[in-house]
Amino acid sequence: MKLGITGCGMIVNDLFRFIHDVVGIELEAIASIPAEYEKVQELAQKNDVKKAYECYEDMLKDEEVEVIYLGVPNHLHYSMAKQALENGKHVICEKPFTSHIKELEELNQLAKEKELMLLEAISTQYLPNTLKIKDMLDEVGNVKIITANYSQYSSRYNAFKEGNILPAFDYTKSGGALMDLNIYNIHLMVALFGAPKEVKYQANIEKGIDTSGIMTLDYGNFKAVLIGAKDCKAPISTNIQGDKGCINITTPANGLKGFKLLRNDGTEEEYDLQGDTHRMYYEFVEFEKMIKEKDYTRAYEMMEKSLIAMDIATKARQSAGVKFTADEKWDEV
Repeated sequence: MKLGITGCGMIVNDLFRFIHDVVGIELEAIASIPAEYEKVQELAQKNDVKKAYECYEDMLKDEEVEVIYLGVPNHLHYSMAKQALENGKHVICEKPFTSHIKELEELNQLAKEKELMLLEAISTQYLPNTLKIKDMLDEVGNVKIITANYSQYSSRYNAFKEGNILPAFDYTKSGGALMDLNIYNIHLMVALFGAPKEVKYQANIEKGIDTSGIMTLDYGNFKAVLIGAKDCKAPISTNIQGDKGCINITTPANGLKGFKLLRNDGTEEEYDLQGDTHRMYYEFVEFEKMIKEKDYTRAYEMMEKSLIAMDIATKARQSAGVKFTADEKWDEV
């Protein structure tokens, strides 16, 4: 697939760490905004990208570009994905897919009408260790309690406290701890268990944004507590507790670099199917395969998981009273 990359921030630089290892992907073009054109040109030159565009709209006109990857701030995902679909491009969009569930539902409908693929770049759903855990859930017996804590103190929080509000803490740009960190915990739950029956979110809110928060998901027979924090830190840990044992993860859900099965009889086993492979590699291998083979069944399957995750995120924000600028359009509908 011939890829057009949008953005030049941290996630795009991360992309270049592994993308050349994915067979079948050609780096056709990269674009950002005019003010960042020099940076875009430099990235293109360093990473063997064929073309650098001064603006996104110019890249969308390039008939050689088949797929658009969006590595831009959260609040731009909906509008830029819509533009790409309207221009006949498949879309791979960074997490969180959109700011509001209604945005994703609209994009999904548009993609189907255009017979295009719309995919969320969310590593958690594609990691071999995630899939292994799903296969091993019977080992813990009947699941009873899940706790997932992804707390990572952000240097941007220091600036935030001083009044310098960067996108990660800006409600007008769909920031916050839920959308930045807890979204990975949400996707892990969706990958393993699907949709919960009930969602609640209690958040620490400063200047209109959740700097940290605790989410509870009720799955009926078991309960999950998901913690995401950018204003404090703690050892990262996820525990899936059942009546026969526990699956223990000590790395973030976006990388999941291994886990332990701790049985009630005192025995334990360690697993890691990923080694040092970059966490984003697996999803892009899948994306290339889906698009090459026109596997819309698989794409729709993954979209259902994204829709569940975005529904959880939207309900969580509404529960806590966190409002994005993007919500205004949908509140009126």
